[in-house]
Amino acid sequence: MSKITVFQQDNASYILQSSNEKSEIAKILTNVGVRYEQWKTSNKRSTTASVETIIAAYKTDIDKLMSSEGYQSVDAISLTPDNPSKEALRNKFLAEHTHAEDEVRFFVKGEGLFTLHIEDKIYEVLCTQGDLISVPKNTRHWFDMGSNPNFTAIRLFNNPDGWVAQYTGSDISNQFSRLA
Repeated sequence: MSKITVFQQDNASYILQSSNEKSEIAKILTNVGVRYEQWKTSNKRSTTASVETIIAAYKTDIDKLMSSEGYQSVDAISLTPDNPSKEALRNKFLAEHTHAEDEVRFFVKGEGLFTLHIEDKIYEVLCTQGDLISVPKNTRHWFDMGSNPNFTAIRLFNNPDGWVAQYTGSDISNQFSRLA
């Protein structure tokens, strides 16, 4: 189940706002400039399907988003608990960072925790199957896929180099929740 929890940046134990209602999640995120929406998914889509097959299944939605937002490339990533690089990949995304472009993810399957640091608040967004999130460029954030990742996500990019992070050097991500 998708969920948002909002905290003050300096108090990870005090919840300002929380909801698992998708319309409320969208409203809270829209108010801080973050796109959040749902796309129709099917449990029949296999995580062993090729990148091309996964992308083809969502071609209409992807094309609309690419056309309206100017994204130049798309790919898909699947991670499973047996991935030998899962710990290194998880650690790469856990440190607070920004990007020079939007970070767009659509969860075909599974879940991931995006944590956004906007002004003096922290927005933890648990994204699950069907959720699309677009973290605006230059927004401080981090991502947790959990200790046993099991998700498939479509990623859209403006940068042909794909995922390029600028780490902030802050340790704030260590003060907030992690996925089990």
